[in-house]
Amino acid sequence: MSDLPFTLDQLRILKAIAAEGSFKRAADSLYVSQPAVSLQVQNLERQLDVPLFDRGGRRAQLTEAGHLLLSYGEKILTLCQETCRAIEDLQNLQGGTLIVGASQTTGTYLLPRMIGLFRQRYPDVAVQLQVHSTRRTSWSVANGQVDLAIIGGEVPAELQETLEIIPYAEDELALILPVFHPLSKIGTIQKEDLYKLQFIALDSQSTIRKVIDQVLTRCGIDTRRLRVEMELNSIEAIKNAVQSGLGASFVSISAIEKELQMGVLHRAPIDEVVVKRGLSVIVNPHRYRSKAAEAFSREILPEFTSHLLQPPTVVPSVISAETLKTASSHITGS
Repeated sequence: MSDLPFTLDQLRILKAIAAEGSFKRAADSLYVSQPAVSLQVQNLERQLDVPLFDRGGRRAQLTEAGHLLLSYGEKILTLCQETCRAIEDLQNLQGGTLIVGASQTTGTYLLPRMIGLFRQRYPDVAVQLQVHSTRRTSWSVANGQVDLAIIGGEVPAELQETLEIIPYAEDELALILPVFHPLSKIGTIQKEDLYKLQFIALDSQSTIRKVIDQVLTRCGIDTRRLRVEMELNSIEAIKNAVQSGLGASFVSISAIEKELQMGVLHRAPIDEVVVKRGLSVIVNPHRYRSKAAEAFSREILPEFTSHLLQPPTVVPSVISAETLKTASSHITGS
């Protein structure tokens, strides 16, 4: 190892500078002094005999060689983390880390309950939850930065042969109204009633918005006639707006359990229309799979499928590595 022209600490520093955009902010994030960071970069450039940063501008910009080293450096650091976690696994869940990813709605309303149950059973395992878009979450799983994830959108086409995609459950998207709305006094509303409502929706490019439009169209509802009066960027904002009487909306059942129990929102069934979206579990079969990830898949995922969500046609009682592989092969046609 002594003949390598870089150290792991130097790779960490390079990654921090690229992420933070400056030597000072990188030093702060690593809890070291700026001169120490600058010295490490100078030593690294001397050992490699190439400049890694263009120092002319206000922001630290990587050179072509810097980008190349960063690309390989991130892979090296990820493998080092996997190695440490594999060694920690020898302690049989008496330590270690579980990193779970999720898209926005599942990460906000479903995963915290899952993680809470997991922590009750395995209090010595550190758990991290990363909530991002479906696309970013999929790439995190592919790159080995996340053990497994639950997503509500489609995996990017370029990753569908890399990742194992397992149908997990169907999440119902309910129509919610203010409790004092005239239609909240009716047991079931008709399709035509939707055209009379003022809707509050997520951005038109959001995954959930697209799913809702697709399902409504399949049910014979002309989404172009729906009056979207307001677009908001969070489910919490939408719930508060509906509760305040500003309109109606479609939201995940998992996001409104508390409000329905408190009686501050009304869930309005629609005659012959049920809006659902599929949730999937994704893993990378080519990365190390920790005992913590196996325990989460084996014990936690089936329990929440059974009690909190509407399951798909076939849901395995235990989601093992072999089950994931079989399901993925069926989906991808491989």
